[in-house]
Amino acid sequence: MSNPVEKLQQMITSGDAEAAALVHFENSRRYFTHFPSSDGVLFVTAGAVYLLVDFRYGEAAQKRAKNCEVICFSILNNSLKELAAKHGVKRVYLEQEHLTVSQAKRFEKVFAEISVETVLDETLDKAVRSLRMLKSPQEVAKLEASQQITDAAFTYILPYIKEGVTERDIALEIEFFMRKQGAEAIAFELIVAAGRNGSMCHAVPSDYAVQRGDFITMDTGALLDGYHSDMTRTVALHSVSDEQRIVYEKVLEAHLKVIDTVKPGIPCSQIDKVARDIIESEYPGAFGHGLGHGVGFEIHEEPRFSKFDDTPCAAGMVVTDEPGIYLPGKFGVRIEDMLLITETGCRTLTKSPKELMIL
Repeated sequence: MSNPVEKLQQMITSGDAEAAALVHFENSRRYFTHFPSSDGVLFVTAGAVYLLVDFRYGEAAQKRAKNCEVICFSILNNSLKELAAKHGVKRVYLEQEHLTVSQAKRFEKVFAEISVETVLDETLDKAVRSLRMLKSPQEVAKLEASQQITDAAFTYILPYIKEGVTERDIALEIEFFMRKQGAEAIAFELIVAAGRNGSMCHAVPSDYAVQRGDFITMDTGALLDGYHSDMTRTVALHSVSDEQRIVYEKVLEAHLKVIDTVKPGIPCSQIDKVARDIIESEYPGAFGHGLGHGVGFEIHEEPRFSKFDDTPCAAGMVVTDEPGIYLPGKFGVRIEDMLLITETGCRTLTKSPKELMIL
């Protein structure tokens, strides 16, 4: 099997020519067909794969979509019924995670009109999730290209950070630079948090002006060819206190310990524990979020470095390593890389320096 669509066919229809899958979620459609569109569906049967789009995307999809036959429909419901009848489909698996209740009911009604059962459970979601967790070499190359823009943006922004520059100024400058470097968009709403705002791990950039002695945490990422990057660095302006330095070194210790520990077979929950034990021993309650998450066609994918996720690490997974310490009313520190799990350990896709930088 040479591509993910063929693998999905095998997982959903193996030994059952009457089964089919309907992929509606935008990111999953793009993952399987390499074609971005805000609307449409992917209909996967045992014998064929169809990308159904309307007139807005018809010509472009014919030229660019991979691993499928493109159908430009006039009425989606009619096209779905025709295809189901053509291939003798009796059962269609739907996505549970990404369909709204009204969308699910609409598809159920459409297929019921031709006596086709719809299955709304985790079967399709689990299949897609398992495929997307393991990145191919081509996907890794795209993630690295996205991360290169993010690394370049970090280098670019450092001379810009001076007293009086606001968090919002910094975030906008990073976004503009990424776009100029070819990014489709930013990977998420960028986080720039300085001084006391740094204790809010998902702070929204504000009009707070950076001051001497502030930590500035920048959580940034680019979107390139459908793939996201994600990196956090915390830098200081002019000087740091002893407390700031100690906290930074503790976060860095946890971050590096994770890199040394990750390898195939270790449960993700145990990787989370490695970092959490280091931080919680001296800063109980100061690290309240999970250690990391998968990255790919979505900024947050499976698996998770979390105490709630026992998925074994496997070669091909790309997961973030982002421990942090957040001290309300004082400051926060977070350091984040994207890690590619290999056959023997892991490799960081993030090239920006992570040692304490005092600007």
